[in-house]
Amino acid sequence: MKHLIARVALPVLVVIAGSAGLAQTTQSLPVPGVDPARDVPGAKLLPDPKATYRVLFDMASAPAKPGDVNPILQTAARYVNTLAKAGVQADHRKIAVIIHQGATPSILKSEAYKARNAGQDNPNIALVQSLARAGVEFHVCGQAVTGQKIDPADIQPEIQLDLWALTTIVEMVGKGYVRVGGA
Repeated sequence: MKHLIARVALPVLVVIAGSAGLAQTTQSLPVPGVDPARDVPGAKLLPDPKATYRVLFDMASAPAKPGDVNPILQTAARYVNTLAKAGVQADHRKIAVIIHQGATPSILKSEAYKARNAGQDNPNIALVQSLARAGVEFHVCGQAVTGQKIDPADIQPEIQLDLWALTTIVEMVGKGYVRVGGA
């Protein structure tokens, strides 16, 4: 009877302990509320905890509706959390986002965004702030800011105003960043 209880209890304890570990890992990821990529049994190529990842996410398009979070921000958050889950330390995650073209209004502080979008709150602010706390750099194209008549005072404080997206892309690629997304 003891052996039967041990055989049933042990798998149950393993499942409970594994679930608790998963929940703790999910809560301790750099970008809260965003799931990392799902595990794929048998996957051959995984993030290397010893490598340094330099990735520039190119955010050039607006989401379908002004009330939606930009999908590039969601992808960047998922990537940051995937690297962290794989054991890549924060100092080995060099992640940046360049915002330009149709995505430029996503940089606006809440009141300025509302003024341009019929009172709609900027849905990107919380994720930009979470990503910035996780060490992600944000850059916006100065040409797009000027062309869209955006007052630099209306740019979220986490976002750096650069001369031109093309300059930012070239400079960062020259520093070893891989460009993801964009046109």
